[in-house]
Amino acid sequence: MCLLSFHWQPDSQTPLTLVANRDEFHHRPARAAQFWPEYPHVLAGKDLSAGGTWLGVTTHGYFAALTNVRQLPAPYKGIISRGELVLDFLKDEPDPASYLANIHQHADQYDGFNLIVGNRQACWYYSNRHASEPQALPAGLYGLSNAALDTPWPKLKAAKSHLQEWLTADTDSAALLHSLLQDRQTYPIALQPDTGVGQPWETLLSSAFIVSQEYGTRASTGLQIHQQGIHFQEASYDKAGHTDNLVTFDI
Repeated sequence: MCLLSFHWQPDSQTPLTLVANRDEFHHRPARAAQFWPEYPHVLAGKDLSAGGTWLGVTTHGYFAALTNVRQLPAPYKGIISRGELVLDFLKDEPDPASYLANIHQHADQYDGFNLIVGNRQACWYYSNRHASEPQALPAGLYGLSNAALDTPWPKLKAAKSHLQEWLTADTDSAALLHSLLQDRQTYPIALQPDTGVGQPWETLLSSAFIVSQEYGTRASTGLQIHQQGIHFQEASYDKAGHTDNLVTFDI
Protein backbone atom coordinates (compact mmCIF):
# COMPACT_ATOMS: atom_id res chain seq x y z
CA MET A 1 0.00 0.00 0.00
CA CYS A 2 1.51 3.30 -1.03
CA LEU A 3 -1.15 5.98 -0.72
CA LEU A 4 -4.20 6.30 1.49
CA SER A 5 -6.42 8.92 3.02
CA PHE A 6 -8.94 8.35 5.77
CA HIS A 7 -11.55 10.19 7.79
CA TRP A 8 -11.72 9.06 11.41
CA GLN A 9 -14.86 10.01 13.37
CA PRO A 10 -15.45 7.48 16.18
CA ASP A 11 -18.47 9.31 17.59
CA SER A 12 -20.35 9.34 14.28
CA GLN A 13 -22.47 6.79 12.45
CA THR A 14 -19.48 6.16 10.16
CA PRO A 15 -16.32 5.92 12.26
CA LEU A 16 -14.05 5.26 9.28
CA THR A 17 -14.02 6.24 5.63
CA LEU A 18 -10.84 5.22 3.81
CA VAL A 19 -9.55 5.19 0.25
CA ALA A 20 -6.24 3.60 -0.72
CA ASN A 21 -4.01 2.63 -3.63
CA ARG A 22 -1.66 -0.33 -3.47
CA ASP A 23 1.45 0.07 -5.63
CA GLU A 24 3.70 -2.90 -6.33
CA PHE A 25 5.88 -4.57 -8.95
CA HIS A 26 3.72 -6.36 -11.50
CA HIS A 27 5.70 -9.56 -11.26
CA ARG A 28 4.80 -9.99 -7.58
CA PRO A 29 1.68 -12.19 -7.48
CA ALA A 30 -1.33 -11.22 -5.41
CA ARG A 31 -4.90 -12.39 -4.85
CA ALA A 32 -7.76 -9.92 -5.03
CA ALA A 33 -9.73 -9.15 -1.88
CA GLN A 34 -11.87 -11.97 -0.57
CA PHE A 35 -12.79 -13.65 2.70
CA TRP A 36 -9.89 -15.91 3.65
CA PRO A 37 -10.84 -19.60 3.93
CA GLU A 38 -8.50 -20.07 6.90
CA TYR A 39 -9.74 -16.87 8.60
CA PRO A 40 -13.36 -16.47 7.43
CA HIS A 41 -13.87 -13.23 9.38
CA VAL A 42 -11.03 -11.51 7.45
CA LEU A 43 -11.67 -9.64 4.19
CA ALA A 44 -8.43 -8.67 2.44
CA GLY A 45 -6.21 -9.21 -0.55
CA LYS A 46 -3.24 -11.55 -0.24
CA ASP A 47 0.42 -11.19 -1.16
CA LEU A 48 1.10 -14.59 -2.68
CA SER A 49 4.87 -14.20 -2.28
CA ALA A 50 5.05 -13.70 1.50
CA GLY A 51 1.52 -14.62 2.57
CA GLY A 52 0.50 -11.38 4.26
CA THR A 53 -1.68 -8.47 3.21
CA TRP A 54 -1.57 -4.69 2.91
CA LEU A 55 -5.10 -3.68 3.91
CA GLY A 56 -8.16 -5.41 5.28
CA VAL A 57 -11.17 -5.42 7.55
CA THR A 58 -12.97 -8.01 9.65
CA THR A 59 -16.65 -8.75 10.01
CA HIS A 60 -16.43 -7.23 13.51
CA GLY A 61 -15.14 -3.88 12.24
CA TYR A 62 -11.41 -4.23 12.93
CA PHE A 63 -9.25 -2.67 10.22
CA ALA A 64 -5.57 -2.33 9.36
CA ALA A 65 -3.51 -0.77 6.57
CA LEU A 66 0.20 -0.69 5.83
CA THR A 67 2.56 1.42 3.75
CA ASN A 68 6.27 0.89 3.26
CA VAL A 69 8.70 3.66 4.12
CA ARG A 70 10.66 4.74 1.04
CA GLN A 71 14.21 5.07 2.28
CA LEU A 72 17.29 4.30 0.19
CA PRO A 73 19.76 3.11 1.08
CA ALA A 74 17.68 1.04 3.50
CA PRO A 75 19.37 0.66 6.92
CA TYR A 76 18.78 -3.11 7.09
CA LYS A 77 16.81 -6.02 5.71
CA GLY A 78 13.94 -7.05 7.94
CA ILE A 79 13.55 -10.71 8.85
CA ILE A 80 9.73 -10.65 9.06
CA SER A 81 7.43 -9.69 6.18
CA ARG A 82 5.64 -6.42 6.85
CA GLY A 83 2.41 -7.90 5.49
CA GLU A 84 2.19 -10.02 8.63
CA LEU A 85 1.62 -6.84 10.67
CA VAL A 86 -1.76 -6.36 9.02
CA LEU A 87 -2.72 -10.02 8.88
CA ASP A 88 -1.89 -10.75 12.52
CA PHE A 89 -4.04 -7.83 13.69
CA LEU A 90 -6.99 -8.84 11.54
CA LYS A 91 -6.98 -12.53 12.35
CA ASP A 92 -6.59 -12.07 16.13
CA GLU A 93 -8.56 -8.80 16.58
CA PRO A 94 -6.54 -7.63 19.62
CA ASP A 95 -6.77 -4.33 21.44
CA PRO A 96 -5.11 -1.84 19.03
CA ALA A 97 -2.96 -0.14 21.68
CA SER A 98 -1.70 -3.41 23.12
CA TYR A 99 -0.99 -4.79 19.66
CA LEU A 100 1.17 -1.85 18.64
CA ALA A 101 2.93 -1.77 22.01
CA ASN A 102 4.03 -5.33 21.33
CA ILE A 103 5.12 -4.53 17.77
CA HIS A 104 7.12 -1.59 19.13
CA GLN A 105 9.21 -3.97 21.23
CA HIS A 106 10.58 -5.79 18.18
CA ALA A 107 10.12 -3.19 15.44
CA ASP A 108 13.73 -3.63 14.32
CA GLN A 109 12.81 -7.02 12.84
CA TYR A 110 10.91 -5.28 10.01
CA ASP A 111 11.93 -3.04 7.16
CA GLY A 112 10.50 0.47 7.34
CA PHE A 113 6.72 0.59 7.73
CA ASN A 114 3.75 2.76 8.61
CA LEU A 115 0.85 0.92 10.21
CA ILE A 116 -2.73 1.98 10.93
CA VAL A 117 -4.86 -0.33 13.10
CA GLY A 118 -8.21 0.14 14.77
CA ASN A 119 -11.83 -0.73 15.32
CA ARG A 120 -15.00 1.34 15.73
CA GLN A 121 -13.75 2.80 19.01
CA ALA A 122 -10.06 3.53 18.43
CA CYS A 123 -7.56 4.19 15.64
CA TRP A 124 -3.80 4.00 16.19
CA TYR A 125 -0.69 4.78 14.14
CA TYR A 126 2.87 3.51 14.44
CA SER A 127 5.97 3.67 12.27
CA ASN A 128 9.33 2.09 13.00
CA ARG A 129 10.97 4.96 11.12
CA HIS A 130 8.91 8.02 11.97
CA ALA A 131 7.33 7.50 15.42
CA SER A 132 9.08 6.92 18.71
CA GLU A 133 6.05 5.08 20.03
CA PRO A 134 2.48 4.20 18.93
CA GLN A 135 -0.03 7.03 19.02
CA ALA A 136 -3.81 7.16 19.27
CA LEU A 137 -5.34 9.35 16.57
CA PRO A 138 -7.99 11.91 17.44
CA ALA A 139 -10.91 12.48 15.08
CA GLY A 140 -9.80 14.04 11.83
CA LEU A 141 -8.76 13.70 8.20
CA TYR A 142 -5.43 11.98 7.59
CA GLY A 143 -3.15 10.97 4.75
CA LEU A 144 -0.34 8.45 4.51
CA SER A 145 2.10 7.52 1.78
CA ASN A 146 5.70 6.29 2.04
CA ALA A 147 6.83 8.79 4.65
CA ALA A 148 5.44 9.83 8.04
CA LEU A 149 1.73 10.37 8.62
CA ASP A 150 0.51 13.56 6.91
CA THR A 151 3.87 14.32 5.25
CA PRO A 152 2.79 16.99 2.74
CA TRP A 153 3.81 15.34 -0.53
CA PRO A 154 1.76 16.82 -3.41
CA LYS A 155 -0.13 13.60 -4.12
CA LEU A 156 -0.91 13.17 -0.43
CA LYS A 157 -2.34 16.67 -0.10
CA ALA A 158 -4.44 16.03 -3.21
CA ALA A 159 -5.67 12.69 -1.82
CA LYS A 160 -6.87 14.33 1.38
CA SER A 161 -8.54 17.09 -0.60
CA HIS A 162 -10.37 14.60 -2.84
CA LEU A 163 -11.66 12.66 0.17
CA GLN A 164 -12.78 15.85 1.92
CA GLU A 165 -14.71 16.89 -1.20
CA TRP A 166 -16.28 13.44 -1.44
CA LEU A 167 -17.36 13.54 2.19
CA THR A 168 -19.05 16.91 1.77
CA ALA A 169 -20.70 16.19 -1.59
CA ASP A 170 -24.50 16.29 -1.68
CA THR A 171 -24.86 13.30 -3.97
CA ASP A 172 -24.75 9.67 -2.87
CA SER A 173 -21.46 8.59 -4.45
CA ALA A 174 -20.51 5.70 -2.15
CA ALA A 175 -20.00 3.41 -5.14
CA LEU A 176 -17.21 5.71 -6.37
CA LEU A 177 -15.16 5.90 -3.16
CA HIS A 178 -12.53 3.43 -4.37
CA SER A 179 -11.88 5.53 -7.49
CA LEU A 180 -10.91 8.81 -5.79
CA LEU A 181 -7.17 8.23 -6.27
CA GLN A 182 -7.10 7.87 -10.05
CA ASP A 183 -5.01 10.96 -10.85
CA ARG A 184 -2.09 9.99 -13.13
CA GLN A 185 -0.56 13.47 -13.08
CA THR A 186 3.11 13.60 -12.10
CA TYR A 187 4.58 16.62 -10.34
CA PRO A 188 7.55 18.84 -11.23
CA ILE A 189 10.89 17.82 -9.77
CA ALA A 190 10.90 20.92 -7.56
CA LEU A 191 7.81 19.64 -5.76
CA GLN A 192 8.94 16.03 -5.40
CA PRO A 193 10.50 14.55 -2.27
CA ASP A 194 14.05 13.22 -2.41
CA THR A 195 13.73 9.69 -1.07
CA GLY A 196 16.90 8.28 -2.57
CA VAL A 197 15.41 6.38 -5.52
CA GLY A 198 16.61 8.95 -8.09
CA GLN A 199 15.11 9.96 -11.40
CA PRO A 200 13.02 8.90 -13.27
CA TRP A 201 11.58 6.95 -10.33
CA GLU A 202 10.83 10.00 -8.17
CA THR A 203 8.74 11.43 -11.03
CA LEU A 204 6.97 8.13 -11.72
CA LEU A 205 6.11 7.67 -8.04
CA SER A 206 4.90 11.25 -7.62
CA SER A 207 1.47 10.50 -9.11
CA ALA A 208 -1.42 9.08 -7.10
CA PHE A 209 -2.10 6.38 -9.71
CA ILE A 210 1.09 4.88 -11.14
CA VAL A 211 1.32 3.21 -14.54
CA SER A 212 4.41 1.52 -15.97
CA GLN A 213 5.36 -1.90 -17.31
CA GLU A 214 7.42 -2.81 -14.24
CA TYR A 215 5.65 -1.15 -11.33
CA GLY A 216 2.30 0.47 -10.77
CA THR A 217 -0.97 0.79 -8.95
CA ARG A 218 -2.28 -2.75 -8.60
CA ALA A 219 -5.45 -2.10 -6.58
CA SER A 220 -7.67 0.71 -5.32
CA THR A 221 -9.83 0.18 -2.24
CA GLY A 222 -12.71 2.09 -0.71
CA LEU A 223 -13.77 1.18 2.81
CA GLN A 224 -16.50 2.54 5.04
CA ILE A 225 -17.09 1.15 8.51
CA HIS A 226 -20.49 2.20 9.80
CA GLN A 227 -21.88 1.52 13.25
CA GLN A 228 -24.33 -0.95 11.68
CA GLY A 229 -22.34 -2.38 8.78
CA ILE A 230 -19.32 -2.30 6.48
CA HIS A 231 -18.97 -1.40 2.79
CA PHE A 232 -15.84 -2.56 0.94
CA GLN A 233 -15.05 -2.12 -2.73
CA GLU A 234 -11.81 -2.88 -4.54
CA ALA A 235 -10.65 -2.65 -8.14
CA SER A 236 -7.57 -4.47 -9.42
CA TYR A 237 -5.55 -3.22 -12.41
CA ASP A 238 -3.31 -4.57 -15.15
CA LYS A 239 -0.03 -3.06 -16.38
CA ALA A 240 -1.85 -0.51 -18.52
CA GLY A 241 -3.90 0.70 -15.57
CA HIS A 242 -7.11 -0.89 -16.84
CA THR A 243 -9.52 -2.47 -14.37
CA ASP A 244 -9.39 -6.24 -14.64
CA ASN A 245 -11.35 -7.11 -11.51
CA LEU A 246 -13.89 -5.34 -9.30
CA VAL A 247 -15.29 -6.75 -6.07
CA THR A 248 -17.85 -5.30 -3.68
CA PHE A 249 -18.81 -6.60 -0.24
CA ASP A 250 -21.45 -5.36 2.17
CA ILE A 251 -21.23 -6.79 5.67
